[in-house]
Amino acid sequence: MGLRKFKPTTPGQRHKVINDFTEVTVSKPEKSLTKGGSKSGGRNNSGKMTMRYIGGGHKRKYRVIDFKRNKHNIPAKVSTIEYDPNRSARIALLVYADGEKKYILAPEGLTVGQTVISGDQATPEVGNAMYLKNIPLGTIIHNIEITPGKGGAISRSAGSFAQLNARDGKYAIIKMPSGEIRMILITCLATIGSVSNSENSLVVSGKAGRKRWLGRRPRVRGVVMNPVDHPMGGGEGKSSGGHPRSRKGLPAKGFKTRSKTKASNKFIIDRRKK
Repeated sequence: MGLRKFKPTTPGQRHKVINDFTEVTVSKPEKSLTKGGSKSGGRNNSGKMTMRYIGGGHKRKYRVIDFKRNKHNIPAKVSTIEYDPNRSARIALLVYADGEKKYILAPEGLTVGQTVISGDQATPEVGNAMYLKNIPLGTIIHNIEITPGKGGAISRSAGSFAQLNARDGKYAIIKMPSGEIRMILITCLATIGSVSNSENSLVVSGKAGRKRWLGRRPRVRGVVMNPVDHPMGGGEGKSSGGHPRSRKGLPAKGFKTRSKTKASNKFIIDRRKK
């Protein structure tokens, strides 16, 4: 796993940095685990644009990922490591001992031919899914459930990980990728290791066209709009635009938007740092 830089034979290649995809072993996905889909273009069911700057992009097949890892105590062999256009991480195709195939998020260091397992019999090795009550303290984990049995929801993007710091009664105390420290039930599952493709944050598109291939249309800054279109719009020439805020007037840059009465506040021990 590494990055590729280019000799600039065109202006778009001058600053372009992309993955070298050396860890990817096949080019086509497992057909039984893929689904078709359609793009919304940012429109809702009545055709009104509700999300701006979405549209176009290359056609994708959705890969059905097993975030639950609920096939317990059955060993599975890693068949392939694959690219997934729907997420920043790589995915791994598992073939279970009973013949069933499933995709999982590929952790850093997972290789083809390796055996992984989930449940009570699992050991704290890369790719194994274990209950938080069984994972040794200090272990790096990802794909963490918030509600038992619902499937992993935390730490799923490329290179992200959390750390199991302590256990207190029926709760595990986990340091999140954001730096937040919070409590999660020890009956929740988590996968050992950090998510693959950790160098994804260093990728540089090099040209606007690559953003269009990903389905992202040009984004317009509020400060260059007219006063009717944005609170920061208007003014003669390059004016500052007033206090930073969203199009709907919600202050940005440090303004706390989290509800003070949110039910999960009681599980947060230490908020993320700015």
